[in-house]
Amino acid sequence: MKADFLSDLQALVRFPSISTDARYASGLRACATWLARHMQQLGLDGVRLFETARHPIVYAEKLVSRRRPTLLIYGHYDVQPTEPAAAWTVPPFAGLIRGNKLYGRGASDDKGQFFVHLKALELLLQTGQPLPLNVKILLEGEEEIGSPNLAEFVQAHRHRLRADWALLSDTNLLSAAQPALTYGLRGSLAAELTVTGPRAELHSGIFGGAVLNPLQALSTLLAALHDEAGRIAIPGFYDPVQPASVAERAYLQRYGPSDAQLRREAQVEQGWGEAGYSLYERTVLRPSLSITGLTGGYQGAGVQSIVPARASAKLSFRLAQGQNPHQVEEQLRRFLRRITPPQVQATLTAQLHAPPYTVPPQLPVMQAAAQAYAHGFGRAPVLQRSGGTIPVVSLFEQHLGIPTVLMGFGLPDDRKHGPDEFLYLPNFWRGIRTSLFFLRRLGQLTPYSAPLCSSSTATATPAKATA
Repeated sequence: MKADFLSDLQALVRFPSISTDARYASGLRACATWLARHMQQLGLDGVRLFETARHPIVYAEKLVSRRRPTLLIYGHYDVQPTEPAAAWTVPPFAGLIRGNKLYGRGASDDKGQFFVHLKALELLLQTGQPLPLNVKILLEGEEEIGSPNLAEFVQAHRHRLRADWALLSDTNLLSAAQPALTYGLRGSLAAELTVTGPRAELHSGIFGGAVLNPLQALSTLLAALHDEAGRIAIPGFYDPVQPASVAERAYLQRYGPSDAQLRREAQVEQGWGEAGYSLYERTVLRPSLSITGLTGGYQGAGVQSIVPARASAKLSFRLAQGQNPHQVEEQLRRFLRRITPPQVQATLTAQLHAPPYTVPPQLPVMQAAAQAYAHGFGRAPVLQRSGGTIPVVSLFEQHLGIPTVLMGFGLPDDRKHGPDEFLYLPNFWRGIRTSLFFLRRLGQLTPYSAPLCSSSTATATPAKATA
């Protein structure tokens, strides 16, 4: 069994399904087709590819009884780019196994993690007995580019996707031996800020000092977004942030990673950010702003004496509980209008809106997840918040009216999005045991039967670009 399961996972990791680069569209389609065929071979029904404007969605189901609850399992088969390619010590799409690690882009994020549940379903189906519950599986190919077509799909297929709960495995354990159940995610606003000045590049010897350089103006605008204490300087930005309770902060301090651990994982000597909070609290309880890309001027070798015509920066806000990504966008627009010098023009293009998300740990489905972790890993999970953003959980809440269980199997240091990404194989097997227990335990619960939300009440707009 183990050899077959590993061989299947290696085959999945070998697809170069990079969704950020149009040159890999064929790799994405080949991966989606392979997944559809694989789920048919497992014995799942209703397998099909749903076309979107970019990459297909893979769907399958196994419906056993109207009296049984239904679980919607979500995963994404697209992956991040592999740059810098020279930093990889193994081929990123070879699916190599060295020791107890399987290397490859997407091995942990998210192919290896959602594959845990497919293998658990395979084991259940091999018994020849009916599944303990109904399952529906949705595998997306655009998560790494902000799921631009998923909201439309979920809204259009609300009845097909109707379930009692959703399950998503795209988060981390606390460590290889300590499982962790995630109950909170930060929201996100992603945007690109472009500053334009002269109509064309100018000679810096002739016009330097006489014309405001767009790259210099952009640098000034970006510097104004933080104050000297590391807080975001946009007026009103922190007003809606809901403070964490004393009890929650004490729990996170007791069970969360220490400052030293986070500095070690980040490979830095010193932390940075808002005073009054630990590094872990800054990443999960407080909002942040990261400049994730900067473009402008001459980038080639040597010297080119120019005043560039334009410059741009990519901004990534992580939002805390209480914040609304659309309101933050408006606050940012007002601030930029106020501080932009009159000699240049600033244009902000929003690319992703996703609200923060929490799921109460007291829900029966969360209790079942905690029991499953204890069975699969031999110890109870700790509760944790994540500083990341997963827009689909808000879509499921708003369009389907169901909570999502965030049951991850990745590690904090498994190099997601970086060179030499790997899946820690002992936790692949523990994850399958955990999933088996979870599926059986859910089959014993009373269906939640949440009413479907009407489209008019849905407000989340992840991955919708606005000018």
